[in-house]
Amino acid sequence: MAINDRIILGIDPGTLVMGYGLVHIQNNKLSLISLGIIQLSKYDEHADRLAKIFERVVGLIEEYKPDELAIEAPFFGKNVQSMLKLGRAQGVAIAAALSKKIPMTEYSPKKIKMSITGNGNASKEQVAAMLENLLDFKRESNYLDATDALGAAVCHYFQNKGVTGNVKKAYSGWDTFLKDNPKRKA
Repeated sequence: MAINDRIILGIDPGTLVMGYGLVHIQNNKLSLISLGIIQLSKYDEHADRLAKIFERVVGLIEEYKPDELAIEAPFFGKNVQSMLKLGRAQGVAIAAALSKKIPMTEYSPKKIKMSITGNGNASKEQVAAMLENLLDFKRESNYLDATDALGAAVCHYFQNKGVTGNVKKAYSGWDTFLKDNPKRKA
């Protein structure tokens, strides 16, 4: 797939509800493929939720064949146990992508909000509204996890788009980077 024809999977990790969104870039035009949530609250055990996250992310990758993953980084809160659980959920989603050789990039919530709305302190509702305008769709649910995930995917597109409209090259690992940049070795 050419660099100007690619699919980005965005993920907003969560242990109760995980959001996902997919965008297609073709000739530098952005279009929505799909967005939704994975409901995890019905599983009592944290390990079962992690297994379901891995399974569903692999399923999304197999169904939509994304070229890249953009994932929202957990924000730092006061509850350490919640942060640990959220970090595990993020790690499992990343592991699912890496198991399928999908390169990933992590973005802070502030970076995503800034990229989508121009305001790093924008509300989730403002991000959702901007994405609805940008991609010409209407949200079908009140879950903002799906639009948060979509925001990660769109942010990734914006962050990797050069001033001339060309997309920067993404590397799937250190070996690939060094192969393309032999003079960067020490």
